[in-house]
Amino acid sequence: MEKEKNLQKQEAVCAVCPHHCLLAVGETGRCRARKNREGKIVSINYGKLTSLMPDPIEKKPLRRFFPGSRILSVGSFGCNLACPFCQNHEISMADRGQAHCREITPEALAGLAQAYQNRGNIGVAFTYNEPLVGYEFVRDTARLVRKRGMKNVLVTNGFAELSVLEELLPYVDAMNIDLKGFTDAWYERLGGDLETVKRFIARAAQDCHVELTTLIVPGENDSEEEMEREAGWIASLDREIPLHVTRFFPRYRMMDKGPTPVERVYRLRDVAAQWLRYVYVGNC
Repeated sequence: MEKEKNLQKQEAVCAVCPHHCLLAVGETGRCRARKNREGKIVSINYGKLTSLMPDPIEKKPLRRFFPGSRILSVGSFGCNLACPFCQNHEISMADRGQAHCREITPEALAGLAQAYQNRGNIGVAFTYNEPLVGYEFVRDTARLVRKRGMKNVLVTNGFAELSVLEELLPYVDAMNIDLKGFTDAWYERLGGDLETVKRFIARAAQDCHVELTTLIVPGENDSEEEMEREAGWIASLDREIPLHVTRFFPRYRMMDKGPTPVERVYRLRDVAAQWLRYVYVGNC
């Protein structure tokens, strides 16, 4: 009984995102990447990479940040949303036991990025899974990358507390943030919260280059009225913020839907372009 009481005292709340998972000792949060270890929430994907490759910067996608360059792109495992259309579900929905990882220190990764400079590499992009569920590794690596005179890019869903963003902003040069739609109901289906993401975007756009991506899923977030509201809100922050309007293809648990009609993507691009200076289509 005494041992049970002591374990209860060591319960801890993860403060990274609004899920605020209450974890007993040994338990892992919804993101699969954070765990209560002896009463303290720790990242269990720190330095564990599932993906590492040099990519064109446009693939992030970033169209107005060092166009034509390449960036060393890295991913780990875990995500705090549960998007049924996730194209990287093998790692984002995986836990430590399911993901095949290689371990690397922040120092080694920063050094690798520097070694690739002679191939046109400008820095490191944290991407593929949700990097914020292991933000400590992002922070530690980005600090060293910046010291070497290179750039840091974050590709994120933006579903995190602002305290996490504040730790990273001094070292991040550009972000692509998924704005998955513009209704509360859609975000609830994905396990997130629209207002949290809006706050994240608004704060990030104050201090670094931000581009946004909206994947258009047929019958879910593809109305002109929703895009009008989304683009109007983005313009209220800054009409210079680029928006990528991207075509959906069947993935993961959404194999029952067909691809988004190309003409629909272009129509929504045109709607957004009434508000925003830079609107791009993707996957068309």
